[in-house]
Amino acid sequence: MEIPLSGDGFVQARLLGPNDENFKAIEARYPVTLSINNGVVKVSGPDSEPVRLAAHLIRELISVAEKGHEIREADVRAAMDSLAEGRELRLNELYSEIICTTARGKPIRAKTPGQRAYIKAIRDNFILFATGPAGTGKTYLAVCEAVSMLKAGKVNRVVLVRPAVEAGESLGYLPGDLREKVEPYVRPLYDAFYDLLSPEKFLRYADKGVIEIVPLAYMRGRTLNESFIILDEAQNTTPRQMKMFLTRLGFGSKAVVTGDITQIDLPGNSVSGLRSVRDILAGIKGIGFMDLTDADVVRHEIVQKIVQAYSRYEQENKLS
Repeated sequence: MEIPLSGDGFVQARLLGPNDENFKAIEARYPVTLSINNGVVKVSGPDSEPVRLAAHLIRELISVAEKGHEIREADVRAAMDSLAEGRELRLNELYSEIICTTARGKPIRAKTPGQRAYIKAIRDNFILFATGPAGTGKTYLAVCEAVSMLKAGKVNRVVLVRPAVEAGESLGYLPGDLREKVEPYVRPLYDAFYDLLSPEKFLRYADKGVIEIVPLAYMRGRTLNESFIILDEAQNTTPRQMKMFLTRLGFGSKAVVTGDITQIDLPGNSVSGLRSVRDILAGIKGIGFMDLTDADVVRHEIVQKIVQAYSRYEQENKLS
């Protein structure tokens, strides 16, 4: 099958990726051979269905490359995963919407349809609960949206909250001020802000209280107006803590609650507030629920395989 490739050599370079890694990824997944000659991409193989799928993917990638977008191998793998699950491929939609930019000017976009739906759900609700395995972008994309709203003046403050389960929520005995005590438990949130704002700007915002890092235990009694609040690792909250957190929401505020219900670290037989909240709050207008899956994992390919392997193992043990 032959597909015309319009545009200059830069389009071809974006389509192939560094060291032709995009084409190599496609050839590794499908029993096809890809080649480019005289502005035509040729897709060949012994079976018609893999050739058809690869050609469909190539057409989508060409459309993206022609618009000047850089295409990474991880994006190609995510697109092939979508095709494998029978989902409609709309790469132009994913690439066209920029959530925010990093401190170095790199655009941040949703990498999968699930991530795109996640961003939309954040914007459409006052409170959004998002669950999913590691690497799906739950926390990072929430921070991206928070930074975007902060820069646009839609909120005056970003509040990052995390339960310090490892310290038993008793932080008083730890050395240092509050930020130093909490920092080990919110390091992933710090990392996201460093990427998006630069460490220097983040620290300036933190010093002025524009960005606030708070352990869950310190949220009691507060009311947060015109704020974007992120509760991370929410699977490690109790139902009482979850209720306390949710009732902190003030006027003009938005909250995103993220967690992985397969990695609960609560002691004993404690019930997770994230696990029970759906039954309690389902049907309330302005409150949404989003379930990201291993198809939305955008870290190293091996992470997706690890998530899938653990899911299979846990399912088999439940059934046995």
